[in-house]
Amino acid sequence: MSLTSHLQELKKKHQNLATTVEEMQRSPGVDDLHVAALKKQKLRIKEEISRLSAEAS
Repeated sequence: MSLTSHLQELKKKHQNLATTVEEMQRSPGVDDLHVAALKKQKLRIKEEISRLSAEAS
């Protein structure tokens, strides 16, 4: 997998997580621990995107 395609996949995952977190936070009775775990996963992906983008520059 090329770096570009890997970055695109990570960006898709990040956007999907962002959408999921937003939807969950609007729902009543949401599991806060699950939302927190998704936010951490989203942050790790964002950091990986930043790191790979910096390496590509």
